[in-house]
Amino acid sequence: MVSEPQFPLDPSKVYFSMDELTLDTGEGAKTLKMGNWITVDPIRIHKMIVKEKVLQVDEMEVLRPLESKLRKADPDYYKRFVGLKLVIDYPGYSSGIVASIPFENDPLGFYKWWRKGGHEDKVYLSLGRQIQLFQKVSLMDPKLILKKDLELLHR
Repeated sequence: MVSEPQFPLDPSKVYFSMDELTLDTGEGAKTLKMGNWITVDPIRIHKMIVKEKVLQVDEMEVLRPLESKLRKADPDYYKRFVGLKLVIDYPGYSSGIVASIPFENDPLGFYKWWRKGGHEDKVYLSLGRQIQLFQKVSLMDPKLILKKDLELLHR
């Protein structure tokens, strides 16, 4: 039996879509072109780039298509990763807007839209971002903030 060539991860290399990479999978070592890996296992590849920082890729050839694949493969993972950089439909804007803009410039409106308007599933806010938002709202309009959000601030 002829074994396939191995292309171990090289952390110093910048990978392009046609570069081959061998990774361990449930079925043993598997070699694919980077362009195929982002289709087969986009979350693993993304974690290797962003969290583990062991894989460097070309932004145009690999990272942009990877983010598109993430959006389809696991929308919740994608929302958590993107956070306030996510483009949303927000009242008062004719087309999508980056969530950080109303979050920063209109915290009361964003709070009403996000928490009271039932859009918590649209934009992921980390605990730190939630506290930041709740603090602004409680200072600007204490009557607007929900009791559960006030309790979180006073813990």
